Amino acid sequence: MARPRVLSGIQPTADSFHLGNYLGAVRQWVTLQETHDAFYCVVDLHAITVPTEPAALRRRTRVAAAQLFAAGLDPERSTVFVQSHVREHAELAWILTCQTGMGEAARMTQFKDKSARYGESAASVGLFTYPILQAADILLYQADSVPVGADQKQHLELTRDLGQRFNHRFGDTFTIPEPYILKEVEKITDLQDPSAKMSKSSSSPAGILDVLEQPGPLRKKIMRAVTDTETEIRFDEENKPGISNLLRIQSALTGTPIPDLVARYAGQGYGTFKKEVAEAVVDAFAPIRERTEKLLGDEAELDRMLAVGAERARAVAGRTMAEVRDRVGFLPTS
Repeated sequence: MARPRVLSGIQPTADSFHLGNYLGAVRQWVTLQETHDAFYCVVDLHAITVPTEPAALRRRTRVAAAQLFAAGLDPERSTVFVQSHVREHAELAWILTCQTGMGEAARMTQFKDKSARYGESAASVGLFTYPILQAADILLYQADSVPVGADQKQHLELTRDLGQRFNHRFGDTFTIPEPYILKEVEKITDLQDPSAKMSKSSSSPAGILDVLEQPGPLRKKIMRAVTDTETEIRFDEENKPGISNLLRIQSALTGTPIPDLVARYAGQGYGTFKKEVAEAVVDAFAPIRERTEKLLGDEAELDRMLAVGAERARAVAGRTMAEVRDRVGFLPTS
């Protein structure tokens, strides 16, 4: 029996993944490769929707790929590749763009958010159509499910709408994907502003825990994390968002349920609690950082691994696009 297919991607827009990326996406991907036909891509086409330096993009694409392998993605069990290595992504995105209404695209909230962040001069047409490229990424591989965070639900709904619209107009072509969401790690927040999501684009450096960060700075950031004026350690997102966030982090990394952590720290101060949270983070990140550094030390081998993934991805994408081209009415090339 064929395994259900899962597809997801991550942007190479920083020099390291952060804790939110790891818990909300990468670790989940590692688990899914055990039960699914898994396709994961470093989405460099998405990365250029905002101003990007070519050298930085090239470096960060390799760093992102190395972290995926270092975190546990097995190239024998998962298809890991770089988005721009499969040209069918851009071709299908154009076809889907021609099936998308202006009002429909304008309702996507991420364009508004990023336009405000980067300024009107940086708000490109590519940024505006970003969700349509994302839809192409998913539909191209006939994915049954897509791991998404809460902020990506709107984009997946657009994907489903476009897939259903194409199928209705041209005949059954695309699998309509379902969301796959892990509730317990849906919300990892900024250490300095627990009301905001941990994010490279909006958090301060002190509010982010980077996967490739050295143990010393990681410990320092956690010890300086914003909490409250009380001393009781309990999970209360409304009144104690900082403590609740640290409990969520420790629970996610150690597998200990939050109520058990609360009971463990009864009568203890924040200092002891934060030290143990810090050790949980350091213990989780150290082996990933070491494996990433080793992979980046042999770029030729890393590029070879990505080439193998791209070849497998192109085989699937090519079959989908052959059908799409025929249904749309394009002439065959031979």
